[in-house]
Amino acid sequence: MPPVVRARRELVEASEELARRDPAFAPVVEAVGPCTLRSRRPPTTDFGQLAASIVYQQLAGKAAAAIHARFTALFDGPPTADAVLALPVDALRAAGLSGAKTASIRDLAEKVRAGVVELDRIGRLGDDDVVRELTSVRGIGRWTAEMFLMFQLGRVDVWPVDDYGVRKGYAQLHSLDPLPKPRELDEMGERYRPFRSVAAWYCWRAVDTVTPDAS
Repeated sequence: MPPVVRARRELVEASEELARRDPAFAPVVEAVGPCTLRSRRPPTTDFGQLAASIVYQQLAGKAAAAIHARFTALFDGPPTADAVLALPVDALRAAGLSGAKTASIRDLAEKVRAGVVELDRIGRLGDDDVVRELTSVRGIGRWTAEMFLMFQLGRVDVWPVDDYGVRKGYAQLHSLDPLPKPRELDEMGERYRPFRSVAAWYCWRAVDTVTPDAS
């Protein structure tokens, strides 16, 4: 069976198991169907995805998309570490990147070129090692590393407890008020191993989905 088909089947099975294991998820699973773990942005290289994550930080979608489009237009093909470092800082700033984001993308490029971040083998690392390696880069925190794990590497057991949408969706599904704190949510998520990414995905969907039993 091709890897993509196998991955889709695993996500379908995980979605069904999640609804069985915690019936609070059943309405949103029924409403939106099996989890896909697809990124909202077009697929790209690992370096390109990390650079895009930096560009999109703390910006509204349209503004971030416009800056990202200007950033990618600077390159002949997908952005690479060497290509970023070959550009003058002024060219990156002219694309709309702030000084901090320019420094972050250059730091990523420098660490990739120096072998501190080894993107050619990052997919073979465990989740914790990926987070440790990526968070060595200026401007990449745990949340960004977790999104990379989920949507670029397709890891199915990531539980981003600091994400407001996950906290809000979980609280909504379980009728909790106030929202659980990250440490509390971390403990609550233990029951969903080894497919916590799927649970997180449905928490996001719960925030913007009208479930069958909703009024």
